[in-house]
Amino acid sequence: MRHMKALGITAVATAAMLLASSCSSSKSGSSGASGSRAKPPKESMLQSLGKGEGALNIIVWAGYAEDGTNDKTVDWVHPFEQQTGCKVNAKVGNTSDEMVTLMKTGQYDGVSASGDATLRLIYGGDVAPVNTSLVPNYATIADFLKVKPWNSVNGQMYGIPHGWGANVLMWNSKTVTTPPTSWSAVFDPNSPYKGKITAYDSPIYIADAALYLEKTKPDLKITNPYALDTTQFNAAVDLLKQMRKNWNRPWAAYTDEVQDFESGATAIGTAWQINANLINGDKKVTVDTAVPAEGATGWSDTWMVSTKAAHPNCMYQWMNWITSASTNSAVAQWFGEAPAQTKACDVAGKEFCDTFHALDSAYAAKISYWTTPTTECLDGRGNKCVDYAQWTQAWTTIKG
Repeated sequence: MRHMKALGITAVATAAMLLASSCSSSKSGSSGASGSRAKPPKESMLQSLGKGEGALNIIVWAGYAEDGTNDKTVDWVHPFEQQTGCKVNAKVGNTSDEMVTLMKTGQYDGVSASGDATLRLIYGGDVAPVNTSLVPNYATIADFLKVKPWNSVNGQMYGIPHGWGANVLMWNSKTVTTPPTSWSAVFDPNSPYKGKITAYDSPIYIADAALYLEKTKPDLKITNPYALDTTQFNAAVDLLKQMRKNWNRPWAAYTDEVQDFESGATAIGTAWQINANLINGDKKVTVDTAVPAEGATGWSDTWMVSTKAAHPNCMYQWMNWITSASTNSAVAQWFGEAPAQTKACDVAGKEFCDTFHALDSAYAAKISYWTTPTTECLDGRGNKCVDYAQWTQAWTTIKG
């Protein structure tokens, strides 16, 4: 990866354009945050911070634990090691499913989990409740990221918010000459880009289809793309089955999407902003991005502590370090996301934080953040929704 600043004004202008686009109102960002939910396994919470154990094993999204390997000027791991004595061993998880599997081995102290993994980890007994009083930088993390359906249960935080953003529509501006304003560019079976469309290779992508149907098929009465009853779920699955013939190939690793756009195999599809930044930085092709009229799904990542952590004190020190103003700013600029730490904007600057709406609670509320689907509907309808296990089975069928 490369630091976002190295991409120059083009990336910033692109991001500004996409984040100025309108989004739909989010239901997953508010529903169930404080309401009663089934109790997860009872796990102990660290009560006081002790001396670091000298090591830290973590699972991370690529770009979240830079140690100078990718760019010698980008390194927040070695300063952490020097300050705490905790030697960091970071394992990149390419997908949320991979992260969940790795956490179940008990070999890791923590993980930077997205919302499509967090509830699985919580209810699976793989992560412990977090004592936020032991993480001083938690106090100045944006309030609109705290006590949400994907990082808490019944008011108890199970992690420390890290960064967030939208899943955007990205297209090759030479191939797609008219900027699309709707997700119909990828979800219409008669899309003119047949054979060159990509999708995110994960069961959670079913929510993108549900969000599109929420706006285009109001008779389905979808109010939350992660809370789907059988009829709503089947409609989203059927749409994706129709679309499968139009796909080039779905992507899971960000490098696959970058490669496919740069080779010309893909012309349009869902993306992360970092993917667009990388492609435009390589200058082999030029891509544009936007949040279409129907809105977008998105992510809010959370640092979580393993119930089997061998180095819990180092993990707590890492969570405080990674959410400090300087480090959270560095991560956000490198990755291309909004920082969770409000004071990070004092470091990153007004232009960057305005571009990514880092302090804009109204904007943040409009994103439908990844949240693990459960039988107990996240919109409060009771135990009538399709859970993630069935989403996983359906995704296998969709891909064929």
